Amino acid sequence: NWNRVVMAAPRHVTRSDSERDLENAQEMASDERKLCVDATPSRARAGIIALSYMACAVFLILFNKVALSTFKFNHANLITLLQLICSLVLLAALRLMDMISFTKVDEPIKGSRFVPFHTIKAIVPLSLSYLLYMIMGMASLRGVNLPMYTTLRRTTAVFTMAAEFALTGKRQPPKILASVGLMVLGAVVAGANDVSFDAHGYLLVFASNCATALYLGMISRYGKTSPLNSFGLMWSNGIVCVPILLAWTLANGEMSAALQYEHLYSFNFQIVLALSCTLAFALNYTIFMNTAVNSALTQTVCGNLKDGLVIIVGFHSFSDATYNPTNMGGILLGVIGSILYAMIKLS
Repeated sequence: NWNRVVMAAPRHVTRSDSERDLENAQEMASDERKLCVDATPSRARAGIIALSYMACAVFLILFNKVALSTFKFNHANLITLLQLICSLVLLAALRLMDMISFTKVDEPIKGSRFVPFHTIKAIVPLSLSYLLYMIMGMASLRGVNLPMYTTLRRTTAVFTMAAEFALTGKRQPPKILASVGLMVLGAVVAGANDVSFDAHGYLLVFASNCATALYLGMISRYGKTSPLNSFGLMWSNGIVCVPILLAWTLANGEMSAALQYEHLYSFNFQIVLALSCTLAFALNYTIFMNTAVNSALTQTVCGNLKDGLVIIVGFHSFSDATYNPTNMGGILLGVIGSILYAMIKLS
């Protein structure tokens, strides 16, 4: 019973889907590997980092799900705000201790320990798309059970390909289209036999997929030209998003409603919320380390294993996920499609 467990779930986010991990891993590996202290890590260290990434990803989703569904804390925007603030505090501490850098190795920003305003201003569109991505990801997690959430989120590739075609005219090879089609087929089969089907929840997941596709497009546009590395982008996103989200939660009454929440001073709920905020940052950090130390293949395998664990735990630990053979078959089709997609992208 997750009410009795003093732990919980991302995204914040839902921060990392396996396809997104693969795209980011391949793009960031070159710069971030330079920042890794140990260029030739032992197998044990590489394995620990990979396991840490999977653990953070799984537990972040679970803690978020516990906060939103088990504790019925209907203030997803406030959780997102707390996660952003927590990330800013931890990033500032690590930067002041010179444990991380905010810029790429070959593009330092002179005269600034953090990120100057003009650099932050240049990537405001990216930061706004990141805010939308986080808000929609958190909201969508509440509306569906974890196995279906994971399955539906895999269809993000469809939205990404559509956005790429609309913006750049880029066409995908038949093998990619086939693997993505298998993921979509799996989602359709699983959704058609989902006994806990909620149209509003499904719409939120697909809206989250659109937001993810937009965010990936912005990363592709701004991430490669900006002098900032992953941590610098996280910092800049937080600086832009926190004031906006704070003003929004105050204006729409969400902040005052949260202060009246019946379990606000419950020790278990506070632990769940604290771990959710901490794991949101930890996930980003372990993605950074896993990308720097391990290969893109390892990152992709970890992402798929993570999704499998979320599906298993979702069926076992939450009452909104009910086993159904056809539903399970659709979920497995989605997993197979995702694995094929990763293999094709890496080949």
